[in-house]
Amino acid sequence: MAELEATIYEVKNGAAWITLNRPQNRNALSAVLVSELYDHLLAANDDPAARSIVITGTDPAFCAGADLKSPPGASVEGRRSVPYPQVLTTIMESPKPVIAAVNGAAFAGGLGLVGASDIVVTAEEAQFSFSEVRIGVIPAVISVVCIPKLGTHHAMRLFVTGKRFTGSEAVEMGFAHRAVSRADLETAVNEELDMINRGGPNAVVECKKLVRRVPQLSIEEGFEETAAWSGRMFRSDEAAEGMAAFREKRTAAWIGE
Repeated sequence: MAELEATIYEVKNGAAWITLNRPQNRNALSAVLVSELYDHLLAANDDPAARSIVITGTDPAFCAGADLKSPPGASVEGRRSVPYPQVLTTIMESPKPVIAAVNGAAFAGGLGLVGASDIVVTAEEAQFSFSEVRIGVIPAVISVVCIPKLGTHHAMRLFVTGKRFTGSEAVEMGFAHRAVSRADLETAVNEELDMINRGGPNAVVECKKLVRRVPQLSIEEGFEETAAWSGRMFRSDEAAEGMAAFREKRTAAWIGE
């Protein structure tokens, strides 16, 4: 039964909340947990009641990294094997904004979930560490999603030292967006969700695509592609409703849905 509850899925405030639920192992990334997390991400992508996705953990930790006794991708009887990079790719490529709500310690592989997420809200006192070097390995896979946020300047020091840093320091380094008290974490996440929910549903989806796409383009390609993109958006029914609501000083139809 415990394996069936390695993650919890619920919808509230227009978002699918996925909670890592192995507190006895500090929510370590076991093969079962990663498989369930992947299934929940796919379900959230298809859930019409969820405009966003929130990933968090059952206290006291967010995620302590890989479960060395049953690491992600290992074969588990009765379940398909899901490689961890597949989970991180699914987060990044989800059409819906993904928020990491870091409620406690986030170490090693657990930081991949933070790096892959679109918005990161953390408890001020949460402890972070790329601790792999301390056991003679490296943060190889998660570097793909963490270095772009940290930059090589911070990543170099944190990777080679395994130094711990707090949620507040994560904000200073650009690895997180907001740091609040643990007691205020859910309120802060809901504030982010409320702001997302005020935007046009399709516009939010396209904004996520835009941020991922533009850095891949040259300046010339960027202006050409985004001009066409802008034209499509301005011709959409959603834009017509949004601009009409602005002119008429009323709430757009999608707010409160």
